[in-house]
Amino acid sequence: MARGIATLIAAALLLGGCSSTGNLGLATKSMADPGSLITNAGRYKEIGPATGSACRYIAIGIIPWGDSTVTKAVGNALEQTGGDALINVSVTSSLYTFVPIYNVFCFTCTSVEGDRRKA
Repeated sequence: MARGIATLIAAALLLGGCSSTGNLGLATKSMADPGSLITNAGRYKEIGPATGSACRYIAIGIIPWGDSTVTKAVGNALEQTGGDALINVSVTSSLYTFVPIYNVFCFTCTSVEGDRRKA
């Protein structure tokens, strides 16, 4: 019993993480014109669901690489499946760290889910 509790405490000290979720009404490609998408809102077709993600990594607390922005995640979702925007978007951001006291390695990922639309 004590060994199990000690293992659980050790795992909690070596690995930490958190996650948050939010919602957006419309997310577009970075090169899209959101104004025209909104004014022409009545003339679009939903073409199915799409998901995408983007991650950023940091080693030893000073060496970053990658891009975890919502823009990158939306771009990845639309690049894989087509379409010019996502509607009814759910965004989840997660942060995970290994050996959090010393910040040896951590990464953050942003995931998006939504319905693709095409003008």
